[in-house]
Parts: sequence; C-alpha cells; structure tokens
Amino acid sequence: MVFSSALIGLREGLEAALVVSILVAFLVKTGRRDALRFVWPGIAAAVLLSVAVGAVLTYGTAQLSFEHQELLGGSLSIVAVGFVTAMIFWMRKASRHIAAELRGKMADALEVGPAAVLLLSFLAVGREGLETAVFFYSAVQTAQSDTVQPLIGFVLGIAVAIVLAYLLYRGAVRFDLGKFFTVTGVLLVFVAAGVLGYGLHDLQEAGFLPGLTTLAFDASNALPETSWYGVLLKGIFNYSQQTTVLQAVAWVAYVVVVLPLFLRPAHRKTAATAATPAAAKE
Repeated sequence: MVFSSALIGLREGLEAALVVSILVAFLVKTGRRDALRFVWPGIAAAVLLSVAVGAVLTYGTAQLSFEHQELLGGSLSIVAVGFVTAMIFWMRKASRHIAAELRGKMADALEVGPAAVLLLSFLAVGREGLETAVFFYSAVQTAQSDTVQPLIGFVLGIAVAIVLAYLLYRGAVRFDLGKFFTVTGVLLVFVAAGVLGYGLHDLQEAGFLPGLTTLAFDASNALPETSWYGVLLKGIFNYSQQTTVLQAVAWVAYVVVVLPLFLRPAHRKTAATAATPAAAKE
C-alpha cells in the first residue's frame, strides 16, 4: 500500500511541481518577479483545498452505514481509476508542449492582472491536488480504513517529487522525463487495475453489483494476504486473496486494453523531447 500510494504521490507531485517551476522560471526570465507574490497564494489555496477535500472524504464519511460507505468507496475508486488513466495518457502527450502552453497562459494572465495570475496558479496545482485527494480516499478504502500507510506513501512520493523538481529547476540533475513518465505510467496501469477491482468489490459488498460469492479463485492458503509476499502484492497491485469473477475479468480487461494503448508509439511529425523546467529557463 505504501508503494502504490508513493507512486501516485510521486507522479501527481512531480506534475504539480513541474508546473510550478515552469511558471516561476517564466516569471524570473521575463523579469516579472513581482508577480511571484500572486503565484504562491494561489498554490497555497490549491494545497489547502486538496487537503480539506481529502479529509472530508476520509473522515467525514465515517458516520455512514456500511453499505453506503462501500457504495461511496467503490464509486470513488472507479473515479480514481478514471483519473489515473487520464493522467498517464495526458502526460504522455502533454510532456512535449506543456512548458510552451503554460508560458502562454501566464503571459495572458499577466496582461489581465494579479487575480488572473493567482487563479492560473490555483487551477494549475488544484487539479493535481483534487485528484490526489480522491486517490488518497480510495487508498484508505483499499487499506480497510488504515490511513497511516497511504498517508506515509503519499507524503514520501510528494516529498521526492518536490526535491526532483527543484533539482531539475536548478539544473543540478537531468534525466529523460519522457522515459520517467512512461515507466511510472506502466506501473500505474497495474495499480489502477487493482484499484478498479477493489472498487468493484466494494460495490458488490454494497449490494449494488451481483456476484460477491462467485469467486474466480481463493488463494487464502497458497497466497494469504497476511504473508510478507501477500502484503507486498496487496500493497503494489491491490491483490485480494479472494477475488470474484467480476474483479478478475475487470483487472484483466483493463490491463489488456489500456497497457497496449499506452505503450503504442506516438506519431510525431517532428522530433520532440519532454519539456523540463530547466528548458523553460533557456
């Protein structure tokens, strides 16, 4: 659970941190450091909103009945899978032109005024933050309401992302962001497949979907969740020792469809490389 949460936190955190560093680099380069005082409040507001949404989802639903908790948890898990899927495909495509797009938006915002700069900063970070809040709630549900492991994972992932983004911004390290997002994207496909399966299981427990007692396999003896390897598989892929047919079919179908689409070579008219904050400073 810590690994999968850290992976999502790393991806979401790095995307948000890269966006911030690109905006900051543009303002510094163009001699508009004065506008930075409107960027930081927008970022802070986005972070606070994300934390608030995550807290409400995680702790505000404790009074719901078991069926309603499972229904909400299952629904948001499926929403989280949609977010993950959109995220990996969006970054695969947007990494080639995200810096130029953000610079253009910031230039337009500077012409409008301080409120536009603040709003752009808020929206740029807020989307990643709200997605992370939904992911966190889904991870807590998967961990059977254990908030410690998902929280540790997300904090570690986001912390590493911030450090990496800062080092990229300062030019201290350089690596191929395109390959980084490809490798983490492949891992996230399997994580998302596990979240999808667990979300469907929640909906089955809530009585919203049938087939709760129709098992594809029962590995309770051969591969128990309490063993070290069972804990590892559950933490990374949301493995369930008792998997229903619906869960198994959904897991396989998601991986078979999404993974080849994600790994399909992109058609490019011209050679392009992933944009980095360092490139934004040039």
